[in-house]
Amino acid sequence: MSSPSRNPSRSASALATLNGVAARTPDGSTLFDNLTLAFGRERTGVVGRNGVGKTTLLRLIAGLDSPYEGHVSRAAPVGWLPQGGPPAVGETVADVLGVRAAVALLARVLAGQAKGDDLALADWSLQGRIEEALSSVGLSDLDLRRAVSRLSGGELTRLRLAGLRLGPAELLVLDEPTNHLDAEGRVGVAAFVGDWPGGVVLVSHDRALLRHMDRIVELSSLGVEIYGGGYDAYVERKAAERAAAERRLEAAERGVSTARREAQQARERRDRRDRAGRAFSASGSAPRIALGAMARRAEETRGRIERTSQDRTREAETALVAARDGVEHHRALDIPMPTTGLPAGRSVFEAEAVRVEIKGRPILGPLSLHLTGPERVAVTGPNGAGKSTLLRLITGEVESASGRVARSVAAVLLDQQAAILRPEETLLAAYQRLNPDADRNQAQAALARFLFRNTAAERIVGTLSGGERLRAALACVLTGTEPPQLLLLDEPTNHLDLDSITALEAALNAYDGALIVVSHDADFLDAIGVTRKVELTPVCSA
Repeated sequence: MSSPSRNPSRSASALATLNGVAARTPDGSTLFDNLTLAFGRERTGVVGRNGVGKTTLLRLIAGLDSPYEGHVSRAAPVGWLPQGGPPAVGETVADVLGVRAAVALLARVLAGQAKGDDLALADWSLQGRIEEALSSVGLSDLDLRRAVSRLSGGELTRLRLAGLRLGPAELLVLDEPTNHLDAEGRVGVAAFVGDWPGGVVLVSHDRALLRHMDRIVELSSLGVEIYGGGYDAYVERKAAERAAAERRLEAAERGVSTARREAQQARERRDRRDRAGRAFSASGSAPRIALGAMARRAEETRGRIERTSQDRTREAETALVAARDGVEHHRALDIPMPTTGLPAGRSVFEAEAVRVEIKGRPILGPLSLHLTGPERVAVTGPNGAGKSTLLRLITGEVESASGRVARSVAAVLLDQQAAILRPEETLLAAYQRLNPDADRNQAQAALARFLFRNTAAERIVGTLSGGERLRAALACVLTGTEPPQLLLLDEPTNHLDLDSITALEAALNAYDGALIVVSHDADFLDAIGVTRKVELTPVCSA
């Protein structure tokens, strides 16, 4: 991305400002260049395709990285929430909240063991503020001594948000704050962001959260564009701009074709006149001095026509270049879905009064579920309710402790890590392992349909992004000689950008097999036409 910012935002009350900032990847590729933006006390959602530099931008704002060029200034403390990531070894709730030392000091004072400046430094409002911060993210009564390793990923995210509330930050920088959160957690994050009195800059593909934004900043190969309002207003304006840019490009292409055609016609007319002039000269019907004057006039006319044609063609080609520059060029992800041939009345899966236990601890059930024909079922419920366990039960990866299970068709599970792919193998090797009847040419052709063309098919699975892994897994399981008649997806949108989510939605709408999806993305479930929802609740162990 090399073009400068368009519609740069400047504000006298900015909490953070980027001036002429450039960022490069480790291999020297440009992510963005000459970027000028300001962030104040508003909620800003940053969107763009994977790899365009969204997280890099957040890290620059937060001061975690330095720009390749330009300058980042901060007028207020900035709080940073990374995307996922495990806690440190031995880390406790108090550590994440950043209050371990302050809590210990207060405990010494209350125990009558104060020393030095303890009394002067004691924060008597701390306990109340901790309780308020934890309550604001739905984690009331959480023991400060509890090991963070015992928390779920969603609980850890909410705890980190509580830590930001306790800190001095006025500008929050959040990278995918709703990833791995259940529906309740997502609502909580939206409420947290909405109530924050300072500024918020976040990267997210959660369309419900993006609807709460005051503005959307889009990073693309064209630079940066700012859209006032939330996600829906952004989509509407973006569609109108894209259509207008495409119309300008079509008009410019027609202009070049017309200019070149007219230039060719002018040359043909000139050539005909030249041939007629040479014939007239050869006839001897005119004096030599007259023929010379006619030749000079013809040469001048030829030159004038040629210059005019060249000027018109150059102008049309310049307009075409400008029109092309106004259209973002990228390889569109168009996921081809094969026919599975699943009949409408075919029994796909049956479970009767099923229970699942792990080491004697109940995880799921009792549950009964019947799936018939190309149904589309969403499995919902809070984190820890057993949603992923249910998918593994359906594939046979886990067995039931009691009840009856009947599996009638071939099923494939694509989990959040696309675990059917092995990190150390190439995409070609993965494809041929999962489709042993395919030769190398067939494997390359199948991967190319999912945008892994030429040498990209030789990439190592472990080097792929989350979105690329899902795309590769889909290529491996859907393009074989016998596509699965039951497709199970576990949080498929977690690592996809908004355009890829749209492409996946279109693909799943074209899939004629049975579909079971675990997702907290209400927009996604609506888009793929879910016909039934199965709500799970956590199992209470006696």
